[in-house]
Amino acid sequence: MSTRVSAFFTHAASAAVLAAVTLTAVPSLAEIKGLEIIAPASPGGGWDQHARALQQVLQSQNLASGIQVANIPGAGGTVGLAQFVTARKRQPALLVGGQIMLGSIVTNKSVVTLDQVAPLARLTGEYTALVVPSDSPIKTLADLIAKFKADPGSVSWGGGSAGGSDQILAGLIAKAVGVPPTKVNYVATAGGGELLASALGGHITLGMGGYNEFAPQFQAGKLRAIAVSAPQRLQGSDTPTLKEQGVDLEFVNWRGVFMQANAKPAEKKELEEAVAKAVASDDWKQLARQRGWIDLYLPPVEFAAFLKQERAQIEGTLKDLGLVK
Repeated sequence: MSTRVSAFFTHAASAAVLAAVTLTAVPSLAEIKGLEIIAPASPGGGWDQHARALQQVLQSQNLASGIQVANIPGAGGTVGLAQFVTARKRQPALLVGGQIMLGSIVTNKSVVTLDQVAPLARLTGEYTALVVPSDSPIKTLADLIAKFKADPGSVSWGGGSAGGSDQILAGLIAKAVGVPPTKVNYVATAGGGELLASALGGHITLGMGGYNEFAPQFQAGKLRAIAVSAPQRLQGSDTPTLKEQGVDLEFVNWRGVFMQANAKPAEKKELEEAVAKAVASDDWKQLARQRGWIDLYLPPVEFAAFLKQERAQIEGTLKDLGLVK
């Protein structure tokens, strides 16, 4: 072979190697097109925040494109769940849900359950804050309990949907302080926006929800937290725990994401890998820190096993508290 020909092939080979290296170095394009994420509650609450956080991170990590978030509120997430299950599938879709939905399925006697969706990932947990308007005469948890014991009906506990985490916690607090849980005057709301309006307007005695959902109102001096359901005070907060104030309770509200049960195996794998990569990213971790979300990630198999245990426990608790027969 002549020197000129040899040099040509050497140059061609080098160019091919360079091209291959260049191709592998270029970030892959978005893997999932036109993803829809259902938040089965009104804008502003925990499910909506998680849906939009997933949207943001999946896009920033080039894991999906054209992502749309749809809010379908009602009946503790069971309206959105039903629509998610029965919808004719036109594009990949995810459903955000959590502990509240398990209770709502029971209390609302929903014909659609989580058995009809596929668990994809448990994402986070969040401790519950008990909040009152800044001008409320209730300054501490002791004030609240004294009023509650004297006249249970005079205390309205505002929170998420009936049978959800907030109502369960209200019943557990009642039981802990010696008041029959059935005496709890619970006011259910459709989501964070409605709950916030009720709390700010003084339409309820206290509001219950994720600590960071109320954070802007704490900073503005419009709401005051009198207790948090964490085992210890949250970082950067001086709000005392329930335990500190004599109520021996810890309580965490988890959130997760589901996919359609009839999705093809390849699509399930694609969604599973995308969500796993998203929650492992620095972008997601930063959002979680900002919002006070605890990392409780579980992949599909482990999440399904957890759901089975959690469902039995919640159904038992609802019966013990007299919330369902």
